[in-house]
Amino acid sequence: MRSLSTREWMVAATVVPLGMVLAIGVAAAPGERLAVALRATARWSFLWFSLASTGGALVTLFGARFQALARRARDFGLAFASAHLVHVGLVAFLLYMSATPFPRWKLIFFGLGVFWVYSLALLSIRRITEFLGIDPRTWRIVRSIGVEYIALVFLFDFAPKPFYGGVANRLIYLPFFVMAIGGPLLRLAAAAKRLAGRRRVAAAGSEYASNDLQKVEGVE
Repeated sequence: MRSLSTREWMVAATVVPLGMVLAIGVAAAPGERLAVALRATARWSFLWFSLASTGGALVTLFGARFQALARRARDFGLAFASAHLVHVGLVAFLLYMSATPFPRWKLIFFGLGVFWVYSLALLSIRRITEFLGIDPRTWRIVRSIGVEYIALVFLFDFAPKPFYGGVANRLIYLPFFVMAIGGPLLRLAAAAKRLAGRRRVAAAGSEYASNDLQKVEGVE
């Protein structure tokens, strides 16, 4: 079976939220359409972000069974950026239609999240990173900062939702809240495991070097 190309992942990820918006426009009450569409498209985007940002950590923690997910991280990341355009468009429409000013700190906070989404999408293109002279180590650092900031934005958005409304609201939002917490914890645990592994390798190398030195001194 042929695997999907990056472009096909991006198109598929974008078509679904567009369909959501159309369906909500038909089915939801007039006063609720925008709010429902914002919630639905945010959750859809978050699923792609989770797939893109946790694959490497899952491989580190649980082995090669998650290798296929990790290999598709870039495809999923670009699919997330594409799908999120629909949500960003709805937010822009909300800001345009709102009669009350949006709090400035929220504009900055969420605006930086959007900045990181599309900065990382652009920097995932090798020709751009090469043109900018960004080496792989710097790219990993930049990507980690951007991913964790985006994760923080999603966590901030999802955090209060499971604690308000009825049982249905809790059931809808609780899995996303748990995933929003679990993603950073998985990446932190994976980073700690990799650091511990490097320390063991360094300690083993030092021990071998010390043994070799002792052998040389014994011969002399």
